[in-house]
Amino acid sequence: MKKLIGPFSEILTLSGLALNGAIEDSQLQIIRNGGVIIEDGIIRATGDFESLRHADPELEIEKVEGEQVLLPGFVDCHTHICFAGSRAKDYSLRIQGKTYLEIAKSGGGIWDSVTQTRAAEEAKLVDLLAQRVQRHLADGVTTIEIKSGYGLDVPNELKMLRAIKKVSSATQADLIPTCLAAHLLPKDFEGSATEYLNHILADLLPLIQAEKLANRVDIFIEESAFDRAASVPYLQAAKAMGFEITVHADQFTASGLEVAVEVGAVSADHLEASTEREAALLKDSETVAVVLPGASLGLGMHYAPARKILDAGACLAIASDWNPGSAPMGDLLMQAAVMSAAEKLSTAEVFAGLTFRAAKALNLQDRGILTEGMIADMQAYPCNDYREILYHQGKIKPAIVWKNGTRI
Repeated sequence: MKKLIGPFSEILTLSGLALNGAIEDSQLQIIRNGGVIIEDGIIRATGDFESLRHADPELEIEKVEGEQVLLPGFVDCHTHICFAGSRAKDYSLRIQGKTYLEIAKSGGGIWDSVTQTRAAEEAKLVDLLAQRVQRHLADGVTTIEIKSGYGLDVPNELKMLRAIKKVSSATQADLIPTCLAAHLLPKDFEGSATEYLNHILADLLPLIQAEKLANRVDIFIEESAFDRAASVPYLQAAKAMGFEITVHADQFTASGLEVAVEVGAVSADHLEASTEREAALLKDSETVAVVLPGASLGLGMHYAPARKILDAGACLAIASDWNPGSAPMGDLLMQAAVMSAAEKLSTAEVFAGLTFRAAKALNLQDRGILTEGMIADMQAYPCNDYREILYHQGKIKPAIVWKNGTRI
């Protein structure tokens, strides 16, 4: 049965916008007093509400009350929300002046989350993850990428990915799992970085494929994690096994983005240390630049050069990096709004980076735009002008969220 949802004060379809480069707000397609026809979770038409209703009197009507601005559901293409425990101690040290690396060397950092996540039963991880997913969904985030990487051995990486799979079957949100067993070299692994990565390739990734737990592999390329020499053959081997690959790149030092482009990664994420040189590399590649303002806020450091990346002609997505250490807030819209003021991103560029461009970073072509044939993932904000949404810097939350055309 087809249904018509509306009327909306404004519908931002995000249709007709480029995947790459800068976008001006004047390019936005805005339908006023609009409606959306949904059938079997798919958008069949968008347009003037009254015209759509009169064209097919048999349509079921889902009435929307009050002034509402409709956007596509957000896609958060980089999170670490499967974890146990807290890193409040790390944050306290950080705001006292300790650096990320100093905290890690003193027993905090990623390894602290590994210890706490290893100690948690799978059922506990499922419960914690489900709560975070539902919060994100209520905030209009309808597709969520989730990484492992706090297990760092075969049993615990599998435990994390199994927890993600269980939550995926119980939530309306779409969860996209990623294996980040190459988060850092575990303290309890007796061998070199290359030996550890070979261990993942031989002993973990085949099990992940057998259980269909993930088809994406990530690695952290950084001084505190894995260098270029170890990373390139690992990524090439994972890709040869059939995995899509992505890279934690250029967070503190530049080198990871170049690797990502070289090996054909779907995305390079972080990029705080990237320069115009790295931005130029992205222009002629299919690799999406994913910037993570939550990490900049959590670490008290500068943002990735989003403006330069867009002006270089690259595809830019914005994600939360929601994690227990560097980005504990997890408020995607607020982070994007605050970064847009600092980096001078247009409203169109922000919304593109949170929707169809973020979907590209996950190799998804069926969402992020409100047009015929796309998945009906939508969110409505209680205002009558789309510019109010970023203006309030995340304090306006969606009043209604739809997943696959079903109101949540």
